[in-house]
Amino acid sequence: MIDGRFEVVGAAAPRAFFEHLTAATLSHGYLFTGPHGVGKKTFAREVGRSLLCVTPKKTLLGWCGHCSGCTHVAAGTHPDFYYAEGQVKIGDRDGSGFHETEEATARDLVRQLSMHSYAGGRRVFIIGDADFTREAANALLKFFEEPPADVLLIVTTAATGRILPTIRSRLVEVTFPLLAEGEVRAVLLARGTDPDEAARTAAIAQGRATRAIGLLEDGEGVARDAVVEWFFAAVDGREADASGWATRPTLEEGLETVKTLTRDWIALGVGEGAPLLAADQRARLAALPGREPAAFARMLASLGDAERIARTNVTPALVADLVRMALAPAPPRTTNGA
Repeated sequence: MIDGRFEVVGAAAPRAFFEHLTAATLSHGYLFTGPHGVGKKTFAREVGRSLLCVTPKKTLLGWCGHCSGCTHVAAGTHPDFYYAEGQVKIGDRDGSGFHETEEATARDLVRQLSMHSYAGGRRVFIIGDADFTREAANALLKFFEEPPADVLLIVTTAATGRILPTIRSRLVEVTFPLLAEGEVRAVLLARGTDPDEAARTAAIAQGRATRAIGLLEDGEGVARDAVVEWFFAAVDGREADASGWATRPTLEEGLETVKTLTRDWIALGVGEGAPLLAADQRARLAALPGREPAAFARMLASLGDAERIARTNVTPALVADLVRMALAPAPPRTTNGA
């Protein structure tokens, strides 16, 4: 027997949980929850790859990389491995065989679930960043209540409130925490990032590997810089152009950056040694004037309101303006002179 490879960073508790399972104690379904970018989908795929590896191993986790199961999973051609992401609708298309796709429908899943294993072993279904419509959830209830033999379903989400209770109650929930800064740095180093750049990016990635990668490769670093400059202008009461970050694709991440800077600003008011999520902005945040606790509370409440409004059809520019007003210093009080 071999130890097998299992290529994930962090996730010590989820890994220990699965290492103590056996084929007999493995549930039919799991719900992986936790923030975006902490490795839930990677972990799910590694579990699936482990189960489809035909080489005997010491624990449930691990894969050899050279057997027929590993070869087919790596090539995306394993007939018993199904992976999809995003919203699951009721659907009406005809599917045949297992496949990898960016779209899944409940009818397709039900059809696939009714089949037998092509390879004679276990079948693995992974729905990443899942969002089941109510109709799709109802169509899949029979599976959750009477799961076929030798089927494993893993659903991942960063928003557990979007998973209907009828589905959530029938899955074993496994929570994934934020990554440590050193773990994020290790991910970047493994990708060939310069050590100094990896250290700097890991310090501001807020425990999320995908955020760190985005900061380096997808232009998110430029967008973050725009948010940072806009934030300090807004706090100072100056006009600032939000067009560099207040767009539909970047609004959510921009608001998260504003919240992080605001929380760090508050944390510095508690003590100079307070840990910061935006450590690269410590000096500028420390130079900001303090505000009354009630004012900070109102500010955080307004930022939460802005996040909720951002999920509607309100324009990003209007959301940014609402945030600017929440951050701006209160106007000086005037008194009636005699």
